[in-house]
Amino acid sequence: MSIFIDKDTKLVVQGITGRDGSFHTRHMIEYGTQVVAGVTPGKGGQLFDDEVPIFNTVKDAVSATGANTSVIYVPARFAAEAILEAADAGLSLIVAISEGIPVLDMTRALPFVRDAGARLVGPNCPGVISPGKSKAGIIPGQICQEGPIGVVSRSGTLTYEVIHQLSKSGLGQSSCIGIGGDPIIGTDFIDCLSAFEADPETTAIVLIGEIGGTAEQEAAEYVSHSVTKPVVGFIAGQTAPPGRRMGHAGAIISGSSGTAAEKMQALETAGIGVMRRPADVVSLLREQL
Repeated sequence: MSIFIDKDTKLVVQGITGRDGSFHTRHMIEYGTQVVAGVTPGKGGQLFDDEVPIFNTVKDAVSATGANTSVIYVPARFAAEAILEAADAGLSLIVAISEGIPVLDMTRALPFVRDAGARLVGPNCPGVISPGKSKAGIIPGQICQEGPIGVVSRSGTLTYEVIHQLSKSGLGQSSCIGIGGDPIIGTDFIDCLSAFEADPETTAIVLIGEIGGTAEQEAAEYVSHSVTKPVVGFIAGQTAPPGRRMGHAGAIISGSSGTAAEKMQALETAGIGVMRRPADVVSLLREQL
């Protein structure tokens, strides 16, 4: 199985005619994703690559195609409105790739999404891929391999590195989720851990965190009492000094609560195998499987 997306996912791409939207739409289609519609206001009635119908609104796209998922490649100043529009159209899953969305915009968008009963992944994330089934976002399909390992990560590039290490060693993935590192995100570690725990075909989980905030400590606590499957983890920023952000990370180190050492200790206390480097993921998993 998989979590969040599968072969039944019908995807609408918001911003399909933009530079990033068009580039990644082609890759999603090539991967086998059911891209059933695109949305670009003012371009309704056109076709993307003579194949995908374009609509002026998400509501029109959903009505005409039965889309159930959206992926958003819209500039930051318009992205929160795109999220609101997707939720209002009744989509069950919204994947926001856009980065740089103002925090104040997200304080308005996220409660609306939740009230609508939708799930938001992101923003500022690489998206979701269920290998061999579907992808919504920018995770390269060619590095993925179908299998039983669930991956959840705050870091985009480290997601790719760990997936590559897994695949080249024959450890395929059930789903890979990039949750993003902004201060306000829709789906967190615990949401993904819960979904992987419930997925009968996921046998082990890889968690990739970063310095800053307490999300990894909260995830470790959740694993200690609610996850029965093996979990291994990595914390990026192990050499970063106090006060340093990790690239796009949404939380600055405050005292000891956001340091790599404190997070790694929390993971170990919860029984999570801790990688010192991403290349350790395979040996750690094999010890626990």
